[in-house]
Amino acid sequence: MKIISLKRIFLSVSFLLSCLAFAQNKPERESILIDKDWRFLFGHLYDTEKDFGHAAGYFSYLTKTGFGDGPAAKDFDDRAWRKLDLPHDWAVEQEFSKKGSFSHGFKTAGKGFPEKSIGWYRKKINIPETDNGKIISLKFDGVFRNSKVFFNGYYLGTEQSGYNGFEYDVTAYVNYGGENTIVVRADASMEEGWFYEGAGIYRHVYLQKTNPVHITENGTYIISELKNDGADVIADVSIENKGNYKGSIEIVQTIFNAENKQIANFSENILAPEFYKTITHSSKLYVENPLLWSIDSPNLYRLVTQIKQNGKIIDYYETNFGIRTMEFDPENGFFLNGKSLKLKGTNNHQDHAGIGTALPDEIQYYRIKKLKEMGANAYRCSHHPPTPELLKACDELGMLVIDETRLMGINDYHLNDLKRMMERDRNHPSIFCWSVGNEEWNIEGNIVGERITNIMQNFAKSIDPTRPVTVGISSGFKSGISSVVEIMGYNYLGNGDIDAHRNQFKNQPGMGTEEGSTFATRGIYFTDDAKHYQSAYDRKPGPSFYSIEEGWKFYAERPYLAGIFIWTGFDYRGEPTPYGWPSVTSYFGMMDVCGFPKDNVFYLKSWWGTQPVLHIMPHWNWSGMEGQEIDVWVHSNCDEVELFLNKKSLGKKKMEQNSHLEWKVNYIPGTLEAIGYKNGKKVLTETQKTTGKAENIKLSVDKENVPNSKTTVVTVEVTDKNGLHVPTANNEITFSIKGGKILGVGNGDPTSLEKEQFLDDTSLVQITNFQEQKTTTATLPHELPNYPENDWKTAFKDRDYKNQAPSYIYRGEFDLKNNLASNVVSFFYKKIGIETVVFINGKKVNASTEDSQKYILDSAILKEGKNTIYIAVTPLQKIKDWDVMNTDPGIIQVVTPTEPWKRKLFNGYAQIIIQKDENAKEVILSASAKELRAGNLNLK
Repeated sequence: MKIISLKRIFLSVSFLLSCLAFAQNKPERESILIDKDWRFLFGHLYDTEKDFGHAAGYFSYLTKTGFGDGPAAKDFDDRAWRKLDLPHDWAVEQEFSKKGSFSHGFKTAGKGFPEKSIGWYRKKINIPETDNGKIISLKFDGVFRNSKVFFNGYYLGTEQSGYNGFEYDVTAYVNYGGENTIVVRADASMEEGWFYEGAGIYRHVYLQKTNPVHITENGTYIISELKNDGADVIADVSIENKGNYKGSIEIVQTIFNAENKQIANFSENILAPEFYKTITHSSKLYVENPLLWSIDSPNLYRLVTQIKQNGKIIDYYETNFGIRTMEFDPENGFFLNGKSLKLKGTNNHQDHAGIGTALPDEIQYYRIKKLKEMGANAYRCSHHPPTPELLKACDELGMLVIDETRLMGINDYHLNDLKRMMERDRNHPSIFCWSVGNEEWNIEGNIVGERITNIMQNFAKSIDPTRPVTVGISSGFKSGISSVVEIMGYNYLGNGDIDAHRNQFKNQPGMGTEEGSTFATRGIYFTDDAKHYQSAYDRKPGPSFYSIEEGWKFYAERPYLAGIFIWTGFDYRGEPTPYGWPSVTSYFGMMDVCGFPKDNVFYLKSWWGTQPVLHIMPHWNWSGMEGQEIDVWVHSNCDEVELFLNKKSLGKKKMEQNSHLEWKVNYIPGTLEAIGYKNGKKVLTETQKTTGKAENIKLSVDKENVPNSKTTVVTVEVTDKNGLHVPTANNEITFSIKGGKILGVGNGDPTSLEKEQFLDDTSLVQITNFQEQKTTTATLPHELPNYPENDWKTAFKDRDYKNQAPSYIYRGEFDLKNNLASNVVSFFYKKIGIETVVFINGKKVNASTEDSQKYILDSAILKEGKNTIYIAVTPLQKIKDWDVMNTDPGIIQVVTPTEPWKRKLFNGYAQIIIQKDENAKEVILSASAKELRAGNLNLK
């Protein structure tokens, strides 16, 4: 007999009651990521027919509410469209062309390509009847660009900028208990920036549900002030009432530490705002002995804000924040938590190899870790508001941020964009400065720029008085913006006299918002203009520009300058200065577009980081150059370095602060060895060895990957028989994967015109010359009879719907080009009859089991060129005279499978980004190439 103690019964009952209480008191706020299972197809910039007849009706969506037409209509048939997940950048999928945009990487999308400048997205979601009474909204983190959004055929609005987050209330349009349709039309025909920007819904989308009385989007604002051994935390919360409730609500603010322990609490009863009004409530909490946020210890806290009504939680909102102090001093630079900190920053755009601007969240962390590894402590968002996940990564990893708006101006377009960015981002402890502009050459040096800066600066202070404002200036540092901006942003030493400006404006702090713009190609050590390759040695890019070393020395030696932001951390698509086509990426980065380091990384790591560094450049594979002189540089922070070639000393040299060492060495195959000394003791050894030929493919997981994440960055390289990396290898590698999918491939070659993504091609073929004949019986044929040729007439023309035939036979044509046996051809039927029988080229075809109006066509019955389709039906009947009957029989979809994923190595390296399937236990990535031993990688 089993005996159960009363104590165990009591505990079990208590647990069940607690669970029941939590379920009954569950807050109504839900934020549901809806990135999965969207439909996508290109429209057209100006050809209405190719844009599916959108906005071509007598009444448009701007004429009458709910008149979204074409793909904007709720019941538009999108079954034949391509299926994909967000985030999505359609520009990166396209080929390269000399006709493409120089600044945007010569992709055949957007500006100049009307057939690839409009993208339509559609998604169906179910919203249960139980949500009736809640506020339902759609939240977009960013769509490039000029997006129009529809919900169940209702036009919600247009967002011009591709960098702003935006939200639409769809409550009034919801079909509760049924299906709802979200439609987005993105127009990327106009460029906002002079750099690659991508195209489409390249950031996350959420479905949000709240109580009518709720905290507004980005509705908390937290500031802290250190006092003795504690910190006062002032938490403002904005509350909106979109319902009819009148009465008291309770505001509860609770702070939790990183261990999820409650450390402060505040509550107060207030009156709810009136209908469609918003109020802001301020609470003051106290944190004892706070752990400060810093670049080395990015300690974070979590504020939980609850709204209660009659004791029930009706809204719940979490805000991560940090406690720290920041100060700019015109004499001594920047201080974080009272300690002097030299800003060692980089500028960066938002694209990455293989995936364009559609970065999975894990790649944000990967890139910030790469920059931290180099010694960087600051990041400038060039030149637009970033995706929220970037700032989250900077908060958690300890990277300071300059957050920058897209365009300067004083009207709603400009100030509202600035306001939205600041209200979204101002709780991030990583942000230490707002930037309201960059290199606005028309206004930098005149009174217009001065006026605009004053307005934007004061406007920013009204939203967040705790952070300063800067502008990046490049056309002289004498007047206009530079005379009034709070923190002077110097863009390049060669553009003006920084010391003279400082002497004129001694109370104005300053920093180098851009410096460098040097040219380098990873793994290249002799400039080859014919091939568009620039040597990786750190050289001046032009007479008025400075090398990375020269720039850092200038800022490091001047304590009044807060620091420097190198242009750029990573290479990016577009702006392939000093070249043009066929160069498609920039040359400015300390790392290439993949994040593989160029040699300047090791210079910065030597003087920005805290760990001992020793790096030799170049590699030592120079077959055919025996006896010729090679420049050998060593980057190190050791006191002295001795260089050896095949164990023979080439001399020991002392390292000057913020410098590098050079030797002239006649090439002999073998081993270059450097030994670094500190305080007379050997601390580091580094070698460059002449390798054998490539024999093995090696796949490895980069250490900067987020542990146990779905998305993984894999380095591809080849080694010789001794396992040595071969730095000159350019083999083409072919990939296959099980348990996951490949997102993109890259190699850092600025002139590579290879595909970055290998995707099945989906094309739609229209049914043309659609004709009909009446038949005398309602019984439909199951073998195609012969029909009199003279009896065919245009389908549906002059149809008398009150006197229809018992059945009709329709005939149409569709043209197949490159009719490969591997193609998957489907007919997506749109209902033009009650009962239906379909014949292709005289053969009856059956509907698929998954969709009764989809027919997958056997390749054996299809022909190259013209194919004939017959559709026998019993006719649909009009219920009301004004009913509009469908006359479109449907569309032919042709899916052409892609070739295998592949990429050439560039100077020894390539990169592949993979994503694990939802329910896969492991991912197996395989790589093969001619005359190389295959490589495999298993990820659990």
